[in-house]
Amino acid sequence: MSVLVKICGINSAEAADAAARAGAELAGLNFHPNSPRHLRPEQASALASRLRGKLRLAVLLSDPSDEALAAAVAAVKPDYIQLHGLETPERVAAIRDRFRTGIIKAIAVADASDLDAAPKYEECADMFLFDAKSPAGAGREGGHGAVFDWKILRGRKFARPWLLAGGLNPENVVRAIHISEAPGVDVSSGVETAPGQKSAELIAQFVAAARSAQFAKEARA
Repeated sequence: MSVLVKICGINSAEAADAAARAGAELAGLNFHPNSPRHLRPEQASALASRLRGKLRLAVLLSDPSDEALAAAVAAVKPDYIQLHGLETPERVAAIRDRFRTGIIKAIAVADASDLDAAPKYEECADMFLFDAKSPAGAGREGGHGAVFDWKILRGRKFARPWLLAGGLNPENVVRAIHISEAPGVDVSSGVETAPGQKSAELIAQFVAAARSAQFAKEARA
């Protein structure tokens, strides 16, 4: 099975087309108001229409109100809601039940003890995303290009599929997959030339690199 690739923070038609052309499986549309990749509902709706049927769609929110969730879901009709905040398992379960979508629960990681949070969400999330903890005072979760020690994931078993995120780019994603044994990867700032400026070339390079890592792993098996 090939490594699952998610391109997050897509905010232009060019980036959407590049992700689909490169063969990514998931696209993330960002509704976090403090992010340089933030989308208004009408922008997200247009991008979702462009991507639908080519990639599975996720909307990214952090500790959202029901109103914010309803607006994002109405605009995108996503396959997944990606929750990047401090949502409790009870809150995640309530969101899943109300909106009837898949759930990607992001878990902020600085050291191995942070991975212990994952089992608490096994019953309410369909997928985990392990992302580096944001720098102090950052004002938002994720999208900072920060990296954590990938070795702490090696050999760990989780009840749900998971994605590795945080500081990945075309140059390091092969090493990250080999070290962490990640079944999937998520990238945002690592395929940008400036905050919020996605590069079609970097997206293509990232997806190709992730695929080559999987092929190398199969060759060693």
